[in-house]
Amino acid sequence: MKDKMKEYGTFPSDQCSSTENLSQPCAYTSVVHGMIAMDDVSDNNKICRMLFAEFLGTAILLFLGCGSIMWLDALGSSAIIQISLTFGFTIATLVQIFGQTSGCHINPAVTVSFLVSGQCSLLKSALYIVAQCLGAIAGIYLLEFVTPDAVTKGLGKTAVNTLLQPGQGFIVEAFITFILVLVIHSVCDEANRSNIVTPSISIGLTIAAAHLAAIKYTGASMNPARSLGPAVALGFWTNHWVYWVGPIVGGILGGTVHTFVLKRHTEETSNHTIKLSAF
Repeated sequence: MKDKMKEYGTFPSDQCSSTENLSQPCAYTSVVHGMIAMDDVSDNNKICRMLFAEFLGTAILLFLGCGSIMWLDALGSSAIIQISLTFGFTIATLVQIFGQTSGCHINPAVTVSFLVSGQCSLLKSALYIVAQCLGAIAGIYLLEFVTPDAVTKGLGKTAVNTLLQPGQGFIVEAFITFILVLVIHSVCDEANRSNIVTPSISIGLTIAAAHLAAIKYTGASMNPARSLGPAVALGFWTNHWVYWVGPIVGGILGGTVHTFVLKRHTEETSNHTIKLSAF
């Protein structure tokens, strides 16, 4: 299963030899190689399956996640819990379904984070982002089609709280996306894989927590595609840049910090394992 996940998803084998310490020069070389390599798009059947998974996964996310908002009259405490749990449970489910097919990015910010860490090529990243955006638009239009016109709805659009400046909204989106990406890269790291908590649960809980904390600030998007779908359907573009620049910056920072600062490299992992086995 791990080999299949490495082949199809976001868990590629290290570019450096497993017997050598992954020094900083080697880490940089690995990242650059991963960004410009064409191996991950050379198989047409494989990349088509990946793109379909990203399209369908993002469509489901928008349909279920934004669907949890449609019938709400006010954003009270119970509504926030409902929305947070829906997005968290949906993401956990999608990771379980599509994780071994495409890595289940379903988020341009996550894709960019894997690009800057050398785990996703530039061409594959571009194709993923296009598929995610198209999936988001398809999902939101499907939601609009099945929702009665009598229902007061904003199609789950994200907007910066009127008490905040757009710059403050940018910081919120960048920071919560940074946290999300750190969690994603951590659970995708072979040296940090847990046999107790699955990646789907870890990521789903992070999504739910971020919504609980930040939904009244910006809507807790963390995902440019998630904000793009409602924006296209409604023609609502006020401060839309916040939901692209913020998450993308957070994704870049998260991917970079994990790859070059937090990631346990080969020699460190070996020493850590020896220390644990001594107990």
